Amino acid sequence: MPGRSTPRRVALVTLGCTRNEVDSEELAGRLHAEGWELVDDAADADVALVNTCGFVEQAKKDSIDALLEAADLKDRGSAARTRAVVAVGCLAERYGEQLAGQLPEADAVLGFDSYASMSDHLATILDGGRVASHTPTDRRRLLPLSPTARPGAASGVATPGHGTVQAGSPRHAYGPPVVRARLDDRPWAPLKIASGCDRRCAFCAIPMFRGAYLSRPPAEVLAEARWLAGEGVRELFLVSENSTSYGKDLGDLTLLESLLPELAAVDGIERVRVSYLQPAEIRPSLLTAMAGTSGVVPYYDISFQHASEPLLRRMRRFGGRAAFLELLERVRSADPAAGVRTNVLVGFPGETEADLAELTAFLESARLDVVGVFGYSDEDGTEAEHLDGHLPEAVVAERVERVTALVEELTARRAEERIGESVEVLVESVDLSSEGDGAVGRTAYQGPDADGITTLVLSSAEAVPAVGDLVPAVVVASDGVDLLARLR
Repeated sequence: MPGRSTPRRVALVTLGCTRNEVDSEELAGRLHAEGWELVDDAADADVALVNTCGFVEQAKKDSIDALLEAADLKDRGSAARTRAVVAVGCLAERYGEQLAGQLPEADAVLGFDSYASMSDHLATILDGGRVASHTPTDRRRLLPLSPTARPGAASGVATPGHGTVQAGSPRHAYGPPVVRARLDDRPWAPLKIASGCDRRCAFCAIPMFRGAYLSRPPAEVLAEARWLAGEGVRELFLVSENSTSYGKDLGDLTLLESLLPELAAVDGIERVRVSYLQPAEIRPSLLTAMAGTSGVVPYYDISFQHASEPLLRRMRRFGGRAAFLELLERVRSADPAAGVRTNVLVGFPGETEADLAELTAFLESARLDVVGVFGYSDEDGTEAEHLDGHLPEAVVAERVERVTALVEELTARRAEERIGESVEVLVESVDLSSEGDGAVGRTAYQGPDADGITTLVLSSAEAVPAVGDLVPAVVVASDGVDLLARLR
C-alpha cells in the first residue's frame, strides 16, 4: 500500500481441506504483493482473515468457533494487535449476508469475487469503512453448461487457487508467474489442478458454492509446480474436487495422463501424489499412467462413499461392492504396493441394515489403508435434504460408531501387512529432544495430514536425516495406521 511507512499485518487462519490451503496461499500472495506483512498469529495481526470451511456441519461449527476466537482478540486491548476479523472461504461464499447477520463479531463476510480486491477491502475496514457482505448465488450458473465452452468464459469468474486475475485487474501487481505465497515450510504442498464439480451427488452442496468444473491449463500448473520446487517443496499433492475429470473442459479427458510425467520431471520434485478420484470416471489409461510414471506415488484416493448399489443410486452415484472390488483389483494388478484411501457416508436417508451390511462386507474385503467415516447430515439446497427415510440422529451416530470401530480394526490390520516392506520416507519433522517425536515422515502410500505417519528408528551411529530428505527404510512395526521404520 503506497505511502504507508509501516506495513499493516494480516494473519490467515485456514479451516478445512488442502484446497482451502491453496486458496489461503493465493490470498497471501495477493496481499503480500500489495504491501501487507504476513504473520502467523492472529494476535500479532491488524486483520485476522479466516478462510472458512462449509462442507459438513462439524466443519461449519469449527469455522464459527475460529471466527469467534479471532474476534475475541479485539476485546483484549493492548494484549493483542487485532483490530478486524474477516470471514472468507466456503462458509462465507455459501451463506454470505446470512452469516454476517448471525455473526456480528465479524467485520465483513466476503465471497470469492472479493479475493482480487482483498487488499482494498481490508484497508477500508481498518480505516473505519464498511464493506458490503457477500450475496450468495449458485456458482454453477456462472459458467456455460458445456464444459468445452468454459475456458473462454472463465476470465470474468473468480476461481480461487488458480492463480489467475479477473478481467480488468492489473496482473502485474500480483505476478507473473505465480499468485501465491507459502504460509509454511513443509516439504510438500497442495497444487490445485481444477476447481468445481459437475457431479450431482444428492448429499453434496459443494458444486453450488464452488461452481462448475474448470481445469487449470497445464502450463499454469507446471509454472506453479516449478515455483513450489524453488520454494523447497519435494512432494506435489494434486488437489481438486474431482481429479479424474481434469481436461474435459480443455478438450482432452486424458490430459492428466500427459501432465503427470511433466510434473514428475520438474527439477527438485521427488514425488507427485494424485487425490480425489471418482471411481465411475477412473480410466484404464489413468491407472497405467499413475502406475508407470516414475515419481508418481502408488497412492489412490478413491471416493467410494458406500457400497450398496441401491443406496448409491439414491445418492446419485454409480458402482457397488462388486464393481469397486474389481476396480481395486485392477489398481493392485498395475501397482501391487498401492495404498488406497476412501471416505464413506453412513446413515444416508433410506439406508437399511442390509445396505450397511453391504458396506461392511466391502470394507472387510477391500484391504484399504485409510477410511474416513462420516455420518449423514442435511446440507442446505441438496436433493437429500428433501428425501424420505431420514434416520434418527441416534441411529446415524450408532452406525458411525460401529463402522468406525470396524475401520480402525481393518486399517490397523492392513498396516501390519506392511511390516517388512521396503519404503521411502519423506521426512517432515525432526525433534530428537527427550520430549520430541524423533524423525517423522510419510511413505509413498501415506497422504498428508490424515493418512498416518512413519517414525524412523535411528541408531546412534546413523546420521540424522533433514526435513525434506527422502530416505530408504524398512517397516518394522505398526500402531494403528502409523508405522515404525528403520533406515536401510
